Amino acid sequence: MIDGGEAIRKLALNVARYTGLAPLAKPFVGGIGAILMLHRVTATPEKPNSVNRHLNIAPAFLDKLIADMKARGYAFVTLDEAIERIKIGGKSGQFATITADDAYRDNMTEALPVLEKHGAPITIYVAPGLIDGAADLWWDLVEDIVDTSSRLTLKTASGSTVVDCSTPGRKIQAVARLNAWLTLEVREEAQGAALRELARSNGIELGTGRPGILMNWDEIRRMTAHPLVTIGAHTINHRNLKRLSEADARHEIGDVKRILEERLGQEPRHFAYPYGYARAVGCREVGLVRDAGYVSAVTTRHGVLRAEHAGFLHALPRISVNGRYQSVAHIRTMLSGVTTPLANAGKMVVTI
Repeated sequence: MIDGGEAIRKLALNVARYTGLAPLAKPFVGGIGAILMLHRVTATPEKPNSVNRHLNIAPAFLDKLIADMKARGYAFVTLDEAIERIKIGGKSGQFATITADDAYRDNMTEALPVLEKHGAPITIYVAPGLIDGAADLWWDLVEDIVDTSSRLTLKTASGSTVVDCSTPGRKIQAVARLNAWLTLEVREEAQGAALRELARSNGIELGTGRPGILMNWDEIRRMTAHPLVTIGAHTINHRNLKRLSEADARHEIGDVKRILEERLGQEPRHFAYPYGYARAVGCREVGLVRDAGYVSAVTTRHGVLRAEHAGFLHALPRISVNGRYQSVAHIRTMLSGVTTPLANAGKMVVTI
């Protein structure tokens, strides 16, 4: 199945590149730097044809990308240094900092050797509930349920409905339907129970957690001690904060600092909003994160950094480095800044 939105975005990237617009525009709209966003980095994904394969890039691509950016004058810095460079308006030259969400194990086993080769720091955002197994990587579980079924009966507010999973194309549609059900119809706090009840009622046994996919606490502690690694917070249970009450959102944002300090011996200074899009983070959430004392917070909004972001350190955009755009040329175009207003209704300074 062709993703129409993805095709249009790739067309825009190619037009900007082949017309010469991107390199011409970079001095004017390229900003002062960028925060790169990763999830998984592995040469051997468990499910290479997965609906979620866009979350993965190959280590070889990461190697090429960092080398290319360094050759074009980007300095790779820690997130702490990136914040200081934003505060002074990028006067020290163009910079990049790398971030990774969810603490996938391959960040340590396959990404870290690439980062060591280049001396490139990384900030890894950890949600303790995912590590402990109290919260699920539900996007993976949805796919497991659909993969093992030809049809599912889904209980919704308007009654039961049958979801066809009989063909590869129908499975893609089924995953999208279940994703929408979980993120729009089921209460945020009830996602895990609802998903497991769906599996049970359809005769599917789900294991606990995702052994081997995420780092365990011993591995995260080793990463914490690494000179290139900073550990940040990603809420306790990877919740969509905008769907929570203010009290529950404060708990997810504030108490994760205590948990990570107890587990790792360091209080996190930086925060990443789970999901990070408009339906997951707004003004309330930014205020709560600021009140909790974090130095910075990142969204998943697409955009380069500009000097004006000094006033929006708790709503910083990122450039997603993912499997859909696993091309140095595509990332060059994104870093030029021309795609920032295209993705954000004309906005150059992207916040929320």
